[in-house]
Amino acid sequence: MSIFSPADRKFADAVSKLAYCNPFLPERIAFERAALGAGFVEEKADWNLRPDLTEAYPNVVSILNRCQSVLTEAQKKAAKAGDITEAERGLYEDLVLFVLYHRYREAFDRLIDEGMAAKGPRRKIAMYEQFADEVMDYTNFEGLTIEPGQVAHVFACFFQVRRAFGNIFNYLIGASEPMVRLRAAVWQSIFTHDMRRYRRVLFDRMADYTTLVTGPSGTGKELVARAVGLSRYIPFDDFSQSFTADFAGTFYPLNLSALSATLIESELFGHTRGAFTGAVADRAGWLEVCPPLGTVFLDEIGELDPTIQVKLLRVIQSRTFNRLGDTAERRFEGKLIAATNRHLGEQMNRGVFREDLYYRLCSDIIITPSLRERLVADPTERRRLVEFIAGRLVGDVSGEVADEVERWIDEHLGPGYAWPGNVRELEQCVRNVVIRKSYHPPGRAMRSDDPRAAIAEAMLSGELTADELLRRYCTIVYAQTGSYEGAAAKLEIDRRTVKAKIDENLLARLRPGCGASANG
Repeated sequence: MSIFSPADRKFADAVSKLAYCNPFLPERIAFERAALGAGFVEEKADWNLRPDLTEAYPNVVSILNRCQSVLTEAQKKAAKAGDITEAERGLYEDLVLFVLYHRYREAFDRLIDEGMAAKGPRRKIAMYEQFADEVMDYTNFEGLTIEPGQVAHVFACFFQVRRAFGNIFNYLIGASEPMVRLRAAVWQSIFTHDMRRYRRVLFDRMADYTTLVTGPSGTGKELVARAVGLSRYIPFDDFSQSFTADFAGTFYPLNLSALSATLIESELFGHTRGAFTGAVADRAGWLEVCPPLGTVFLDEIGELDPTIQVKLLRVIQSRTFNRLGDTAERRFEGKLIAATNRHLGEQMNRGVFREDLYYRLCSDIIITPSLRERLVADPTERRRLVEFIAGRLVGDVSGEVADEVERWIDEHLGPGYAWPGNVRELEQCVRNVVIRKSYHPPGRAMRSDDPRAAIAEAMLSGELTADELLRRYCTIVYAQTGSYEGAAAKLEIDRRTVKAKIDENLLARLRPGCGASANG
């Protein structure tokens, strides 16, 4: 006898897929719709675009309610039927996991907040006993796949999933399509494309996969690395009822472009006393300090000296290394993440970057989008980023500052500005406006105090839209002629068009003390 009715079986199948899908891909919404049918609610279904939504999502609430009733009915039927089929066993398990994950979601979030605030020794997790009891309550009949020994593993997986959500949303700000794709890529880097297989066999093997983050300078490659590195699986010991490692202090970044070759070797591999001038004591490097569940991040890997590339290749291949000046072999057990804004294909063609190293690094590649890509996809992305940056800089008056920054950008750079420095440049723009109420990108207004030069440069670089170009040109000609009629005659357009296109702020810079309303 089946423990599911046909309708419940269809529902359970959709929830099973939902439980293991990538939540940042469109498939999540498709599985929610399949589970709820006519009961699916479009509102807030796109929560992956809006990390500010913290309340329960309507579709998740509806699915949880239905899950509970389906599980209750399935338990009754299972008690009569005895053993159940493998397929129905799997569906029942997935429903149980879905319910328990959401039931303990907020408790895991509190656990993460407490762990961030109290780094240090392992401590007993009080909620585990209740969690284990609830698992056993759901699985008190013969034949279910969740066994007592697996409860701690499920607990650890739930903890990892909540940390991954938090890290992805905290480090990757924005709601444009390129950012949603980036979140999906980071999630896949953490859990692979098959989360069911990850839970079964890959959860403790991800250190064997090196992650390479590529993209333009200033696009947040280190933030991506932190999101991946700080979201690693941490086993839970059901005997001591504690996690086997601290999750908060396990990320070890090293910017390779900022150090000489000798210092890079020292920071990475460590050294013994007397290994080089200034080495007055033995020192452990990041590869040695990093614990098995930690992550070493090598930023600007494309800048790495060829001699060190050989040594890093050995680390990836054999997991072994030596301190500078020492023959003792040591092991690196952690995960390695590298990043570069260089085109490594070109670097290899020039013989600057080793092919064998690249093919050891590229088992998992994440590409960060430029700010220009993000703004083309969604112009409102700039406002979100400005508000986020202002919030970190000025706190409660972030809205006021964001308004000021937005006005300055629109009036002086224009909505079409390319942001060649990406998000890093936008952050410096916000800082400049906070301090000086202005920002001068290199190569633009800083080259000349004449705003005409800045306009010409923006036009030649293709940064102005047609409307911006007309608005600024009308303002320049008006400033020269002194009247709407004179400007209209020179431009061979209607006087009213000239008047509508005058840029008051630009005019003030062209003719100090004069406004558009003062003449015409």
